[in-house]
Amino acid sequence: MLGTRVPRSRVLIGAAAALGAIALGAAGLSGGSAQAAPGAPVAPAAATTHRVLFDNTKAETAGNADWIISTSQPDPLGQNANPTKETDWTGAFSAWGVALQKAGGYTLNTLPSGRTITYGNSSNAQDLSNFDTFVLPEPNVKLSAAEKTAVMKFVQNGGGLFLISDHNNSDRNNDGCDSPCVINDLLTSNGVDNTDPFGFSVDLLDISTDNPRAISDASNPVLHGPFGNVTGSILRDGTTFTLKPADNPNVKGLLYKTGSSGNTGAFFVTSTFGSGRVAIWGDSSPADDGTGQSGNTLYNGWDDPAGTDAALALNATAWLAGSGSGSTTPPTTPPTGGTCTARQLLANPGFESGTSSWTATSGVINNNASQAAHSGSYKAWLDGYGTATTDTVAQSVTIPAGCAASLSFWLHIDTAETGTTAYDTLKAQVLNSSGTVLSTLATYSNVNAASGFQQRTFDLGAYAGQTVTVKFTGTEGSKLQTSFVIDDTALNVS
Repeated sequence: MLGTRVPRSRVLIGAAAALGAIALGAAGLSGGSAQAAPGAPVAPAAATTHRVLFDNTKAETAGNADWIISTSQPDPLGQNANPTKETDWTGAFSAWGVALQKAGGYTLNTLPSGRTITYGNSSNAQDLSNFDTFVLPEPNVKLSAAEKTAVMKFVQNGGGLFLISDHNNSDRNNDGCDSPCVINDLLTSNGVDNTDPFGFSVDLLDISTDNPRAISDASNPVLHGPFGNVTGSILRDGTTFTLKPADNPNVKGLLYKTGSSGNTGAFFVTSTFGSGRVAIWGDSSPADDGTGQSGNTLYNGWDDPAGTDAALALNATAWLAGSGSGSTTPPTTPPTGGTCTARQLLANPGFESGTSSWTATSGVINNNASQAAHSGSYKAWLDGYGTATTDTVAQSVTIPAGCAASLSFWLHIDTAETGTTAYDTLKAQVLNSSGTVLSTLATYSNVNAASGFQQRTFDLGAYAGQTVTVKFTGTEGSKLQTSFVIDDTALNVS
């Protein structure tokens, strides 16, 4: 490597790093609308179709649970094509489904029991790539390795994930793993990013009763969205979440149990991952409408006057759905407002002019033959020493208003590390002109090592009209080396 760096050892690892690409544009949700009547919030018809998939493959109806929108699956319209009240569909979440159906602009499906969660399977009509939002309500069965990877890729590529947890020891099907166990397993062992990708974890608590209150944030589209204003929720044997903003600066607590704030005691949390969005609720009781299949003991939290649970569930669904319609790969809908000339914006995108137009740690941009470029001779080679090192490479760019924007780059990772622990990481991020992180697009690690280069692509349409910095940060531990090699970057607008 150029500069004063010593040669680095290489161990190629052949494990595939299937971390995906692209995303939907940002949501255009209105804020501050008047609160709808309890149990029947109604929003103006959405301009585009938001496609929502509810899961029923993880024992969501075990015990007294009935966390479905309808017994007609996959299509609830098979039970009643024009529902007007929650009992027109059967399920404890039927009020949620009927409210979306009545609002217009939403298509709803259920992934039936016995099916598998997939992403990118063209033969599966309920494949996640066909939806904008995936609701995983109090799962009581661990997702398989392939299912966890599918969910993470779905979010990373622009999908919205709505998780609902319940209290510790809420194992309804007695298989040894309750919803906190299932969700924490998804966050720590998913095959895509095991380093706390969403910036929160589920607390192993059983809080018998509380009425969490919303934070003050007039511009937040979940608290003040198209279905009304959120002031609080109910907690009836549920749990909370611990936030870890150092791992994901976009994590945000929106409601907190009494006496809590900051990074502890959060009851409703939102975050982002890649180009997608995530929300998590600490109890299934608030979404329970009290009606469902015969034999279940249910509770009407949806209409409980101690909370505004209907508005919270529906606003969050709308926010997670983003711009709606279209596949999560690739983005097809440019932001509105203006015209755009198609072109590539980054200067010296392949590093062939050395450090020109880039700000980088000394020696990162080089033509060292020990690590091949994707094309040409130069590339950005971060880390690879086997000692504690932080390398960066960044470039500021103005994305014109009215443009769809897509960032891509080719990445090769090799490592001397073994196993499934992420010791060394590379973060791809977008920062504003003040240096504040707007989004962590992806976090890669030694676990993602693979032979050759893979192209990564992310939607940056949300930053049209802004000057942003695209930044890569490689952080290496004190022992075995991991090399992160980036080449042939591009920020295309159209």
